[in-house]
Amino acid sequence: MSAAASQTELMLVVLGRTGEGKRPVVSTILNLQDNEEGKEAAETQKCSKHRGEAAGRKVSVVSTPAWFSSDCDLNDRGYHISSFIALSTPGPHAFLLCVPVNQPADGEAKALDVLEGLLGPSAVSTHTIVLFTHTEELEEDEQLEDYLVTWRKDLQQLVGRCGDRYHTLETRGGDAEERRAVEELLEKVEEIGLDHFSCCLYEQAERRVKKRQEELVLKNDHVESTTEEEMEAVREEAERSIEDLDVDVKGFFPSVSVSASSPAPSFFWVLWEKLAGWVSRLPKLVRREALLGALVGLFVGGPFGGIMGATVGSVATEVARRKTQKQK
Repeated sequence: MSAAASQTELMLVVLGRTGEGKRPVVSTILNLQDNEEGKEAAETQKCSKHRGEAAGRKVSVVSTPAWFSSDCDLNDRGYHISSFIALSTPGPHAFLLCVPVNQPADGEAKALDVLEGLLGPSAVSTHTIVLFTHTEELEEDEQLEDYLVTWRKDLQQLVGRCGDRYHTLETRGGDAEERRAVEELLEKVEEIGLDHFSCCLYEQAERRVKKRQEELVLKNDHVESTTEEEMEAVREEAERSIEDLDVDVKGFFPSVSVSASSPAPSFFWVLWEKLAGWVSRLPKLVRREALLGALVGLFVGGPFGGIMGATVGSVATEVARRKTQKQK
């Protein structure tokens, strides 16, 4: 870590579905206890900001509600996006998109579409890192990279949009491995660069935050004696007061439009994707065998196809089980 990196306060924005690893991510990065990490913000579904140190670096982490989920009101979406932008001014060093490995990534893909539309393509292609959660669903000897390549084309596409940057903070070891995972994440953030991400919306937010900050300082009877900590508190108060940026999300919801030039996926490809997604949730031992049986049933068709598929899958699973036992 360079001297410049150690002096720079890294700004991170954590995006993801409620309950899908966001709060543990904030806790893990800043080594917080559950009662320290914004329980009130989570309960009221507001953006929250936490500051601390991690791996010898000063770090600020902004966490947002799942504004891209289908059950989020359109007005709330604009409010949440305005809020996280204001809280992360003058701009984040990285967006961390939390993605559970055991679920489809449709919502997260939509979030990237919105970021590209509002903040520009570079917000995704150069400043976003996919942060995988729920990796305990993988088998003990199964590597995350192998799982993505073999079973999850949708997650691979998500990572590709983010410049092939991904990470996980979940380890099977103790605190030492967890802290090492945090350090590796911050190293990946620094590889993006130490300049804050900037765009028109962030520039607008920074101007308004500074103006509000000046107004709050002038209300202080002892302006010249204001301490650095007090100035930081004033800055954060100013950030929290900015809730109505020129954010227009109507064009992105309720669904993201698909380009007319994009060919529709074939019927069998759609079925394959669904089968692979379902099978990926099974234990590693039976995944390939179950998928083989499902494909036999799919292409033969009818009741006979179902019976044949089930038989092929069962036989293949038993063969694989016995082979594994012999290897042990």
